[in-house]
Amino acid sequence: MTQDTRTAIVVGVGAEEGLGGALCARFAREGLHVLAAGRTAERLEALAAAIRATGGQATPVVTDTTRESDVVRLFDAAGQLGGPPELVAYNAGNNAIMPLAEMTAEFFEKVWRVACFGGFLVGREATRRMGPAGRGTVIFTGATASVRSRPPFVAFASAKAGLRAIAQGMARELGPQGVHVAHVIIDGGIAGERLRTGLPAFVAAKGADGLLDLDAIADTYWHLHTQHPTAWSHEVDLRPYKEPF
Repeated sequence: MTQDTRTAIVVGVGAEEGLGGALCARFAREGLHVLAAGRTAERLEALAAAIRATGGQATPVVTDTTRESDVVRLFDAAGQLGGPPELVAYNAGNNAIMPLAEMTAEFFEKVWRVACFGGFLVGREATRRMGPAGRGTVIFTGATASVRSRPPFVAFASAKAGLRAIAQGMARELGPQGVHVAHVIIDGGIAGERLRTGLPAFVAAKGADGLLDLDAIADTYWHLHTQHPTAWSHEVDLRPYKEPF
């Protein structure tokens, strides 16, 4: 690889038919060499193989986003391919639920470490590398819980609200340096493998167009990356047209 290689990092890649997988595929179609970061080697390898089969470039990088050394190693891998990444998407999350009275400290901290602390580590490394380069885009995946909390999602909501604050602070710091930082609120269920296999009754109840389409979400992330610098969006909320809000 050369310094001309354009790279993207997607953190939080699981199933091929999930948002992380859809983002990897979309960015690869635009000519970026994608570093797909997640915890399961087999799933990452399968996704990378699928992208290569369609002419794209992808490298699987097993990453625990709550481990500082893993995140540094991930960004180092992008640097070895072609310097600072052009695009970074933080999509890691663990929407676990538990009533507050039953919640252990360990549960709360585990949710926070994935949904917030990992975002800080990724955001910090992006700042250190993309800031001096004066270009690129960093996008954080938010949720309904980013802006309002209700039981039994207290742990998840507190973490997502923290991630939103990280994104806001980064945008104010990096924007004047030429780096676009955005936060996308996913307000609804996503039509991916996780819901289809885990909550089929929920999917059926939503009916046609009741869930967010993976490719449509990925299109929005790419649009954010290509926005003109005089008209950047910081926060975008996405939901099906029939979703109440």
